Amino acid sequence: MTQAVLEAAVSASREGVFTARAPWWGGDLQTLRNLLVRPKHDLSSWPVERLEFGLADGDRLLASLHRPDSVEHGRPLVLLLHGLSGCEDSTYMRATARYLLSGEWPVLRLNLRGAGPSAPSCRGHYHAGRTEDLREVLRQLARSRPAEFAAGVLCVGFSLGGNMLLKFLGEGESPVALRGAAAVSAPIDLKAAQVRLMRPRNALYHHYVLVNMRRDFLAGKALRDEVGLEKLMAIKSVLAFDEEVTAPLNGFAGANDYYARCSASKFLGDIGTPTLVVMAGNDPWIPADSYHAVNWARLPDITLAMPKGGGHVGFHGLGSQIPWHDRRIGAFFERLVGAG
Repeated sequence: MTQAVLEAAVSASREGVFTARAPWWGGDLQTLRNLLVRPKHDLSSWPVERLEFGLADGDRLLASLHRPDSVEHGRPLVLLLHGLSGCEDSTYMRATARYLLSGEWPVLRLNLRGAGPSAPSCRGHYHAGRTEDLREVLRQLARSRPAEFAAGVLCVGFSLGGNMLLKFLGEGESPVALRGAAAVSAPIDLKAAQVRLMRPRNALYHHYVLVNMRRDFLAGKALRDEVGLEKLMAIKSVLAFDEEVTAPLNGFAGANDYYARCSASKFLGDIGTPTLVVMAGNDPWIPADSYHAVNWARLPDITLAMPKGGGHVGFHGLGSQIPWHDRRIGAFFERLVGAG
């Protein structure tokens, strides 16, 4: 690549056009890069405060709150939601937190019900549509820290957390002022994502996800009386897991009922919060057709950023070690706050 071409590509990347950087070409390498490299994204420069949110049924969610050294007046809190089998320490969660903290944004990394540090204090478990937990966290933040969060809240959801966030926004029942939101690699059609994940070419991904779903379920006060360890270990697919575990424990008639009722695609038309949606055309986990089926032009409050490349929560782009989706989110939030 000549110097002129390189400079043009770097310039385009900075202006919003995604270009993959070597050697992370293609959707699979973009997706696997963090597992292969395992960057740490040190957050020790920003002191952490452990927050606890008690839920009505006795479960408790834990979160990590970081404040930048000098918070600008009126800077909203950014709440981060992880994806399936993730937690506050997932690589993408730490990367986004570090980037935003460097930009003087306070950040809250939330562990969903039954995930990461929340697991030991939970009998229940999160799923793609469990928006009531997010609603309760926001309600408690507004009640316990009204002055600190008077500037409002911004939310970012990754993968399953992105679907949950979009559904939450469409439901329109936020107890605090949401200034804006961003969803990255969200499976807005859960059935289509399940079918895609279980294709033969995705066998390794499918095995990885299923193993981690079992691990997460067993890490907390899992409802073994209703499921049973033997039955849980006998489950051989994500579809079977959702059919035999997720659906019955959360009041759904079955996996397909869960997918139909919790897919964010049916809630997009009711979103009135300025929202950035980031999705890669070559995501190996989520079919691009799910996004092509949406008439985004009729959704004035949603900005879609859908480059051809990027993989699943990858977006390792030319010109910066900071993931492209983080730079897009940062710029989007800056515009929202700057515009009031």
